[in-house]
Amino acid sequence: MKSLFRAAALSVLIVAGASGAALAQTAPTEAATIFQATTLSLSAYGETHAAPDMATISLGVQVDAPTAAEALRANAVKMNQVIAALKRGGIADKDIQTSGLNVSPQYVYQENLPPRLTGYQVTNQVTIVVHDLTRLGQAVDASVNAGANTVGGVSFGLEDSDKAENDARFEAVKALQMKANLYASAMGYKVARLVTLSEGGGYAPQPPMPMMAFARDKASAESTPVQAGELKVRIDINATFELVR
Repeated sequence: MKSLFRAAALSVLIVAGASGAALAQTAPTEAATIFQATTLSLSAYGETHAAPDMATISLGVQVDAPTAAEALRANAVKMNQVIAALKRGGIADKDIQTSGLNVSPQYVYQENLPPRLTGYQVTNQVTIVVHDLTRLGQAVDASVNAGANTVGGVSFGLEDSDKAENDARFEAVKALQMKANLYASAMGYKVARLVTLSEGGGYAPQPPMPMMAFARDKASAESTPVQAGELKVRIDINATFELVR
């Protein structure tokens, strides 16, 4: 009985070995090549800061009137005054763009009663680009004094972001190389070569910051203060390195 059991077991081992050999022969050769290399995948980022040299601001006129036609006419008069004031302040035609025009009925709601129409509201919004930041506060003042009663927000940007992005790329590569050498050394390896490198992120304009508009005294010598601060430019990179002993 023992002899039969050993023969059966031997037979199973031989078949299993033959199956493994067959599988090894049919496995893709490129898979074997991949697993021969020891690789390290890492990510890093670089940041730089730059002073903005342009700004985008949203402002407009909101008017209420008993009828839609009256509201539109009154809004048009004030909006033309606002645009004329912006142009006198040095804002070019190409830097003034209508970004919203809305006509909406206004209702009064009372319990157990149907809504009652009280009039119409017209809102006309423009987005302007200011290339000289020293004129930004003056542009806001001029538009408000001319009739603008809504200021949506201001965002700062760069006319040319190439230099800031390239500086951030340089910092990202330095950080990535330092990190790769650290990991390799800790594991008893050396970095042999860079296999892949990809980039993400980059310059993105600052999201608009809210501003409050209010009627200003035309005789006031004070201009609306606006602080531009700094912009952060960030580049993210991902890489794979081959390691050797």
